[in-house]
Amino acid sequence: MTSDRKSARRRPKGDKRERTRMKLLEAARELTREKGYQHATMEDIARRAGMTTGAIYSNFRNREELFIALSEAYWPPVKPSFKPGSDFPTFMRAFAKATVAVIPERRVVAVGFLTGRAFALTDEKVRRRARDHTAKSYDAGAAWLRNMFSDLELPIPPETLVRVIHALTEGLVLQRLLTPELVPDEVFYAAFETLAGKRSSSPSKRGAPSSAKQRRS
Repeated sequence: MTSDRKSARRRPKGDKRERTRMKLLEAARELTREKGYQHATMEDIARRAGMTTGAIYSNFRNREELFIALSEAYWPPVKPSFKPGSDFPTFMRAFAKATVAVIPERRVVAVGFLTGRAFALTDEKVRRRARDHTAKSYDAGAAWLRNMFSDLELPIPPETLVRVIHALTEGLVLQRLLTPELVPDEVFYAAFETLAGKRSSSPSKRGAPSSAKQRRS
């Protein structure tokens, strides 16, 4: 018992805040599924989480911020794996591979994600919040690309490239989920390698799984 109390005292305060945020986000997720985004109020979400409205407003300034956080929390990110110093075509192949890899996780939460995006199209406050958040992500991504490939000439400016990569990734994943028969893995690799200005002749050399394996996924 004593060791448990000491361990709890040593635990960073941020852990408790993060657990509170995740509990609120899970409550928001449940309520938006049951009632829709339009009818899920901050008070309802706090009550579902077993917390006060003060607790929810200390973690999220408003509904718009909470809904953007909800979208982030349950939409798995694409995380390419590549060695430092890799050239741009290698980076693009890694991005294609990571995009294909995240499809199963995104399939599970796709309906909720798209429902949130549809709501943003009908609510100007949420749309503006999503725009501001995405703009910051683009700025950070462009800075990262500029630093990562400082000694290379990219096919297009980093500020444009980060937008193209984002649109390409999201569009391919969503179309794959909707029409998997029409968007096999090879399409992902071809798209990213074309953006890099380099194409491989054989899917096996790119690391793309065979069509039979893809259909089983």
